[in-house]
Parts: sequence; structure tokens; C-alpha cells
Amino acid sequence: MNSAFRIYHHLHAEDLHRNYANLLLETLVNASSRFCIGVCYKMAAVGVIFILLPMTWACAPQKADYVMVSCFPNAIIANVPECPYGWEIGQLSLGGMCYNGINTPGFYRFTIPDLTPKNYSYCGTLSEYVGGKDPRYIFYNSIVSNDSSLTVRNQPVNYTFSCTYKAAYLVNNAVFSQRVATVYVNNGSLGSFKSQLSMNVFTNSKFLYAKDAPYVIDTSEIGSEVFIGIEAKGLSNRFKVVITNCWATPTPFSTDKKRWTLIQNSCSLDNTVIIFENAKDSRSMFKFNSFRFQRLEKVSTVWLHCEVQVCDGEKLFCQPTPCTSRSTEFEPDPNGGILTMEFQVRAQHSSSYIHPAGPFLCLLAIFLLNEYLGYFSW
Repeated sequence: MNSAFRIYHHLHAEDLHRNYANLLLETLVNASSRFCIGVCYKMAAVGVIFILLPMTWACAPQKADYVMVSCFPNAIIANVPECPYGWEIGQLSLGGMCYNGINTPGFYRFTIPDLTPKNYSYCGTLSEYVGGKDPRYIFYNSIVSNDSSLTVRNQPVNYTFSCTYKAAYLVNNAVFSQRVATVYVNNGSLGSFKSQLSMNVFTNSKFLYAKDAPYVIDTSEIGSEVFIGIEAKGLSNRFKVVITNCWATPTPFSTDKKRWTLIQNSCSLDNTVIIFENAKDSRSMFKFNSFRFQRLEKVSTVWLHCEVQVCDGEKLFCQPTPCTSRSTEFEPDPNGGILTMEFQVRAQHSSSYIHPAGPFLCLLAIFLLNEYLGYFSW
């Protein structure tokens, strides 16, 4: 009886252990199945994301027989619409050598920052000297597509552009002409357009009459209002002149650390600055109160620099973002398009000036003195 009980108990225990093991195994299988389903679903979703991401990141191709070139005194800036015929910024190069394009909203921007004779060949830039009565230098370059992959599915692009400068300006660095730039727009079959972008001083807030250079401010008129207008002539109303930054220096160099900022990020930073219009038309205007830099000689010079761009209103939103409180720290973009203007601050009458009545009064005093002495000599 005891043996039978022991056998029954042993068999019953084995059944219990087997049932417990089966239950445990079933629980683990169910849990694993649920885990696998969740993980597999998530992995499948991630796989879908990985499949879709390259399509999301790729730019939307557009037919772009369009290039806008700004020939500034200090730089040449070429803009082409972004993703031309499907080419991304890293697949386009300047002169087939420099992949230095910058992706700005709606455009790819390529810059030739140095036009001095020592740097004529920057990123494959070619120059040609044209002699004659008005000798000139013509700079050529191009923005070309380059794909190192085995197969190419995009139409090749080659945007060739040029800028012409007076030879005297480049050789002598004649800063007096730095207030003028030239803008070219090549719109494929729609034609080409040329504009002169210039910065001038106007007589008053109506901006009807520009003053002749050089611009002289008498020391007695320090603090008077100066009216500045920057205008692009020859372009349709779709192109807007945008003033980004304006600052003044005591030297012709826009990168001079000693400077006074007037406009920063299209917002007035000097409390005398009033921006009348900006990025609304082919002309932008503002005014500020004249000043001079301290601890300089009586005859001094103030150089006004403005970073300007021409914006295509049909392709981009040209209006600057609303003004907020900004830091006074400001570094001008050395590759930006900058116009420069010279103001001479000096006294109209120097210390050697002699009033016209001076000699007459002196002779009158001598005559009266002689008469006085002659009277007592009698």
C-alpha cells in the first residue's frame, strides 16, 4: 500500500510538474509572441521610415533656366533656384572646383569673395583684360553639376556668368566707386535684364533729388539728418531691394573692428535711424543723424557700408522677419554684397580764414592812429 501510494504520489507529482512546465512554456510563448508582434511591427515601421526618408530628403526638381548675378565692388554673388533639375547643393560646384554653395531660402548662393589682382583665379575664375580708352577687367565663372555616381539621372546644368569692372578701380582700389553695383538676371527664354544698384544721399525725406559726391558734412552740422536711398534701376517690380545691415567705420574697410552699427538684420539699432521702406520695391530708404568718430583730426572721414541683396519677389518671400531685441554684437559677412559710401566731415572755414572786413578795419585803425599822432605833434 505504501509502495502503491508512493508510485501514485510520484506519478501525480510528475504530472503536476509537467503541467506547470507546460503552463510556464505556454506563458512564455504567448509573451514572446506578443513581444515579437510589437517589435516586428515597430521594426517594420522603422523600415518603412528608412525607405521613405531618402525620398523625403531629396529636393523637389524644378526646371531652372535662371541665374541672378550681383557684381558688387567687393564680391560676385551668383544665385540659382534650389534643386535645379534635381541637383542638390552638394552636387553643384563653382568652376567645377569649389563645393562652397550656401542653401538660402529658395536659392543656392555661390560667392567669389576676392576681386584683387592676386586672387583672379579663385575657384576657377577666369579674367580678361580689355584695353582702350576705358580699360576693363571681365571675370568669368560657372556653376556646374558634378555627380560621381555610376549613373546620372538628372539633366546636367552649367550656369555661366560674368562681371565687368573698370581696370582703374581694381588696380587702384578706388573706393569712391564702391557705392554702385551691377545686377544681371538671365531668365532663359524670357530674356536677360541688367540693373544698376546704387546707394545715394538725398536732400530730404521725399527722396527726389540725390546729392553729388563727395558728400561733405560741416562740423557745425553734426547731428543733422542724412537720407540714404538704395535703388535698383532697370529691373521690374518683382525684384525687391533688401537692406540687411548698415554700419559706419572710420576707414574704407567694411571689416574694421571700430564701427558703429545703424541697421542690423533689417532692424534699426541706432535710435536716430528711421527705415522708411525696405524690401517692398526696387528702392529702399532710411535716415540717420550724422556723427563723427571721437579722437580724430578735424578733417575726418566716415565710411557707410550697407549689406544689400536683390530679392525675386515671384520666387521668394522678401519681407524681413519682425524686429525683436537683438544683441549689439555684429560681424559683417565678408562674402556679402556690400555698398560703401564716403562722408567727409570737416570745417568749411579753417583757422587761416580771414574775414573780408579784416584788412579794411586794420587800415582804418592805422589811419586814425596816424591822424591822432599828427594832431599832438602840432
